Amino acid sequence: MRSGDRYVAQNRRARHDYVIEDTLEAGLVLKGTEVKVLRNGQASIAEAYASAEGGELYLINANIPEYPSSAHFNHEPRRPRKLLLHRKEMNRLLGAIRREGVTVVPLSIYFNERGRAKVALGLAHGRRKADKREAERARDWQRSRARIMREQGD
Repeated sequence: MRSGDRYVAQNRRARHDYVIEDTLEAGLVLKGTEVKVLRNGQASIAEAYASAEGGELYLINANIPEYPSSAHFNHEPRRPRKLLLHRKEMNRLLGAIRREGVTVVPLSIYFNERGRAKVALGLAHGRRKADKREAERARDWQRSRARIMREQGD
């Protein structure tokens, strides 16, 4: 992330539930009211994922609520939104989804320095319960070790 980027929504559970192997940036096709809601920081991508439909990638189940000030031209909150990627990246993702059983998970939505809405996607494999527990143990140990080092340093 560069200094001009501003997070709108983050998927914190993604790194807990999945092993993220690779990340990439994609553009989003949005309607005007969706952009206004995103600028207000009101979006949720907790249950969202990317799916291949007709040779294209779509962001499914991302919740961008309706814009309250718009009467006639509002959008559907959970509609599928097309992801904009270079053809090479698209083919690589589609191939990985088909072959390896990889899940494409959105990690965050943000505005880049040019003011464009972007989504950070992660190529992920699901974690088992034991793997989640092991990761939690390692995280707790790191926290405890840092606390002990701080106390000894004083």
